[in-house]
Amino acid sequence: MDKDKNIAMDTQVSLDWWPSPAKLNLFLHITGRNDKGYHLLQSLFQMLDVGDSLAFIPNDSGDIRLATAISGVNTEDNLIYRAARLLQSHVNTPQGCDIYIEKQLPMGGGIGGGSSNAATTLVALNYYWQCGLSTETLAQLGLELGADVPIFVHGKTAFAEGVGEQIHPVSLDESWYLVVFPGVNISTAEVFSHPDLPRNTTPIDWQHYTFDATQNDCQKIVCKSQPEVAKLLQWLLHYAPSRMTGTGACVFATFSDPDQAKAVQQALPGNWHGFVAKGVNTSPLQLKLQEMS
Repeated sequence: MDKDKNIAMDTQVSLDWWPSPAKLNLFLHITGRNDKGYHLLQSLFQMLDVGDSLAFIPNDSGDIRLATAISGVNTEDNLIYRAARLLQSHVNTPQGCDIYIEKQLPMGGGIGGGSSNAATTLVALNYYWQCGLSTETLAQLGLELGADVPIFVHGKTAFAEGVGEQIHPVSLDESWYLVVFPGVNISTAEVFSHPDLPRNTTPIDWQHYTFDATQNDCQKIVCKSQPEVAKLLQWLLHYAPSRMTGTGACVFATFSDPDQAKAVQQALPGNWHGFVAKGVNTSPLQLKLQEMS
């Protein structure tokens, strides 16, 4: 048994878990590009009450150690590790941390797993290391790690635009979602570099948002290149309004009742795996921070 597993076993009973929630893009419009070539987006980020969990044990050595390995991801490339190092460098703290993760969300699913993990790391270590940084400063740091990280730092269901830095919190009626992973991985970079990707969708006023009047501009391209996503989408549309989230591969269906969502989940073919989640206006991460403060 290796050292990290020993650490995990010794501390398991005392770990304090922080939520790292999933999100859905209820729509995703690409409205152009900025001077640096980055895509300009409009999207409505719906926070969910389901996600991964992270725990943190601060240390005085200055070392950042991931006690839970994630298959196929090098430590230096892991957004959790990068977030911890970024905050550590920004505030010039001598403190380090041992970080544990209970991974529930699929990687490459378009539901924000890595970005949410990074945000939870920034928020939790800001608390444990007593950095005293504001939510806005943490969000600006998060933008260095990925366009979706600021949304998770703010922890509100929100309309976002620009490259993800313009955030307008919104309050949506309660809905339930069946989120299904079709078992294929999508490269975000490949989607955004595709020559047929729409890049001139007319911007909308977020106050006039309706599901039916919006779309996911990435959906057609992904469905063409990944027939399993198209097949899943068509299957879900028989039951409820459905759409791909982000650049995929996950697809969600919207319900007003959790029992309806669970009934469709039970009917899923065996090669698809899904979970039912409640849409929330304030993320579990923010509720955890309020509880700790």
